[in-house]
Amino acid sequence: MMMQELNITDNGGGNMSADEESSCNHEIVYFGVTNVNYERRTIGSVDTWRCAKCKKIFCEEKQLGIESIVDYVGMPKISPDQKWAVLLCNLKKHKDKWKLVKIKQNDEIQHECVDEKVIKLRVNDFKVDDDKHWSFLIETSINKAVEI
Repeated sequence: MMMQELNITDNGGGNMSADEESSCNHEIVYFGVTNVNYERRTIGSVDTWRCAKCKKIFCEEKQLGIESIVDYVGMPKISPDQKWAVLLCNLKKHKDKWKLVKIKQNDEIQHECVDEKVIKLRVNDFKVDDDKHWSFLIETSINKAVEI
């Protein structure tokens, strides 16, 4: 039986793609999903893959009704000091309430809020620190449904 190898980039030499910041030739396998629910209905999900060798996590956002094609080939890149998180905006409605983001432990991220106004949000210990916005880490929510 032959297995299909999805979402793995061959660099021409027969090896899996190597990350610029690591020496691992990633062997990426599907790891799980996080469903994002609003009023008990799934409005999107985050697919998660993991390298079988180094255990690095890669994520991709899937919002229902949005069929856009990304502008890169292969798995989305994330630096070693970042983690994948879902950012939630309490000022927006339904499917627009959430977005997959990369966050650092104690940093700021930019967010396009209502009326396309870009604001800075403070991040403390990998959590958004704001009264109208919140976040959760993907690594603690794999194979779960999170009600927003």
